Amino acid sequence: MPVVAGFGFELVDVEYVKEAGTWYLRAYIDKPGGITVDDCENVSRTFSDVLDEKDYIEDSYIFEVSSPGLGRPLKKEKDFQRSLGEDVELRTFRAIEKQKEFAGTLHAFDKGTVTLSYGDGTLQTFERSDIALIRLALDF
Repeated sequence: MPVVAGFGFELVDVEYVKEAGTWYLRAYIDKPGGITVDDCENVSRTFSDVLDEKDYIEDSYIFEVSSPGLGRPLKKEKDFQRSLGEDVELRTFRAIEKQKEFAGTLHAFDKGTVTLSYGDGTLQTFERSDIALIRLALDF
């Protein structure tokens, strides 16, 4: 976080995943107005130096820095706050009324629940523990 904050950016998420037999360490950064390729490169160079110096991860991996993208997942309270009134896509771990995918407007949230509103005015509340993913809806 100090490296990213030093550039005036927000560290949105970090993931360490294995894909096709290769480990990836990914850092997602953001700022008002969006992230550029140069922003990613600057953070990557500085971050890589710290990672090489501290050697936190013994395994071999590929390090990537990128923007969270248009379909940014909502994870932190401030993500939910800034997305109130926005269209979102929500996926649950298990089917609710024979459905696992929902699309609506983020109407409300608290520590334990998320409420969507639909075009017909109905509201549906989900337990956060049931939500596998919630992200801003992509509208093309």
